[in-house]
Amino acid sequence: MKRLPFFDNPVLRGQLPTWRARLVLILLFCGFATLAGRALYLQGVSTDFLQQQGERRYERTLTLAATRGKILDRNNVVLASSVPARAIWAIPEDANTATPAQTATLAKLLDTTVPELTERLKNEDKNFVYLKRQVPMDVADKIKQLAMPGIHQQPETRRYYPDGSVMAHVVGFTNVEDQGQEGIELAFNQALQGRAGSRRVIKDRLGRVIEDVQAVTMPVDGKDIHLSIDTRLQYLVSKTLKDAIDLHHARGAAAVIVDARTGEILSLASLPTYDPNDRSTFQVASMRNQAITDTFEPGSIMKPFTAALALELGRITTNTQFETGNGQFRYQGSTISDVSRNGTLNVAGVLLKSSNIGMTMISETLQAREMWDKFTELGLGQAPQLGFPGAAPGRVRPWERWRLIEKATMAYGYGLSVSLLQMARAYTVFARSGDMVSLTLVKRDSEPTSVKVYTPKIAGMIRSFLEAAAGPDGAKLAQVQGYRVAGKSGTARKIVDGKYSRSRYRSSFVGFAPVSNPRLVIAVTIDEPQTGGYYGGAIAAPVFSTLMGGSLRLLGVQPDAPFQSTVVAGLQEPLR
Repeated sequence: MKRLPFFDNPVLRGQLPTWRARLVLILLFCGFATLAGRALYLQGVSTDFLQQQGERRYERTLTLAATRGKILDRNNVVLASSVPARAIWAIPEDANTATPAQTATLAKLLDTTVPELTERLKNEDKNFVYLKRQVPMDVADKIKQLAMPGIHQQPETRRYYPDGSVMAHVVGFTNVEDQGQEGIELAFNQALQGRAGSRRVIKDRLGRVIEDVQAVTMPVDGKDIHLSIDTRLQYLVSKTLKDAIDLHHARGAAAVIVDARTGEILSLASLPTYDPNDRSTFQVASMRNQAITDTFEPGSIMKPFTAALALELGRITTNTQFETGNGQFRYQGSTISDVSRNGTLNVAGVLLKSSNIGMTMISETLQAREMWDKFTELGLGQAPQLGFPGAAPGRVRPWERWRLIEKATMAYGYGLSVSLLQMARAYTVFARSGDMVSLTLVKRDSEPTSVKVYTPKIAGMIRSFLEAAAGPDGAKLAQVQGYRVAGKSGTARKIVDGKYSRSRYRSSFVGFAPVSNPRLVIAVTIDEPQTGGYYGGAIAAPVFSTLMGGSLRLLGVQPDAPFQSTVVAGLQEPLR
C-alpha cells in the first residue's frame, strides 16, 4: 500500500468556507466583550450590591444589653441590683479532650456532678452548649484559671438581693434571662428591664470585630423603683413573726403595716419564706406571699364593720341593749355560742366581749343587700389594685343567696373569705375619718385617693369602741407602752375536708395607733398555732403590740399616753 505524505492528505485538499472562520472569530469577540462588560458593570456600577453581599457573610448584629434598674426602699436602701456575672459554655468536641482532674474540678465549681457534666458534653455535633448561667465572678475566675480546653465564658449580669429572705415576698426574683418572675420584679418588669440597644459590625473569620457598619443604637437602662417599704420595719416584722412561729409552733404567719395617712405599705412579710439568691430554697409553700395570696375566714375582726353599718343606718344606737344570756343562743336551727356568759350588752360591749350572739342580733336589724353593699365598698371580694401578682380577691357570695343563718355568721366573720391585706386596708376607715385609703407598694409623692365608707361620726365612735376592745378589759396584750391603741382580735376555725376543724385555727389581730392621731394600721395573722392557746387575743395580740411599739418608735411618732402604761402581763380571759 502506497503511503502519502501528511500534507498530501485528501482531507486537507478541501477548502473550508471563509464565512465560517469569520463567524467563529465574531463569536469569540462577542464573548470577550460580554465578559468585559460584565466585569465593568460589577466592578464599576454595582459595587454597592457586591459590598452588601460580602458584608452579609461577615456582618453580625450585636445586642447591647440594658442595665436592669435597681429596686430601693423608701430610704434608698438597695433591695435588688444587677451585678456582673459570667455564662459558662463549652464546645463539646474540645472539652472532651480535658483530663479527668480538670473535669472533676469544673463539676465542683459548677455545683454539679461529674456524670451530669459529662452527659452535657456528650453531643459532639454541637459546637455551643451552656453549662451554667449567671455564675458569680469569683467562681468564673477559678474556672478561667483551670484552663480547661473547650470551656469558654461570656459576660452577663445576675440579680443580687442584699436582704435575702427578709424581702423575698416583696421584691421577688428574675430568671436566667433577667426577666421578672415574682413580686416587684414581675410587676414592674417592663420599667426595670429598659430597652436593649444594638450594634451592626463586621467580623473576620476568627470572630473579631473589625468594623462598625451602622450607627450604634445605645441601650436605655431600666428605671429604678422606689418602694414604700421601710427596711427597718421589715426586719422587725420578720423577726417578730419568726419568734411567734417558734413560740407557738405555728404553721405560718404574716403581717402588714400600712401608713394610715398615705396608704403606703411600710412592711409586708410572710413566713415561711425563701432566699431569692439561692434557688435551692424555692419551694411552693415558702414562695406564697400569705398576706396577699392566701384568703381565710376573718372571724371577729369583721365585727366592727357590721356594727358600724347598723349604727350608720340608725337600726341601733349606742344605748340599744342585747340580751346574750348564758352564752348559748338557738338561731335558725343552729346554736351560736360566746366564749363566756356576758348577759346584757350594748354595742360597745358586744365588740369588747366579742359576742357572736350580740352580732347575730345586730344582723337581724340589717338586710343582706345592705351588708353585701358595705362589704363590697370595703373592697372585699375584689382583688386589691396594687398591680402586684397573685393578689387574691377573696369571696363574698351574692346577697341573693344568703340564708338568715349565713347573714348572721357573716356579721361575725364566717362564710366569707378575705386576705390580710384587704383587712389592713379596711381598718383604715376607722384610723381615718371614715374614708378608706388606696394602698400602694411604691413610694408616693402625691396625695392618695380614698373612698368614703362611713361618716366621720361613726368612724370616731367605732374607734373609741376598738380602743376599749384593746384595753385592760379586752385584748390587753395588744397594748403598747406610751401609746393609745385600738383594734380587734379574731379567731376562726379552719375548714378541713369541708368541715370546721376543732383543732386548727387562725388567730388574727388588726389595729391602729396612736388613737389620738392614727399613723399606722397593723394586721397580723398566725396560722395554726399549736401551743399557748389559739385565741387572737392571746396569740396575735402580743405580736401586734411588739410590731406597733417598735414601728412607732422607729418612725419617731410622738407618744400619746403616759408611760406608766396599763400593759398587763397575762390574759384574764380569752377573746375571740
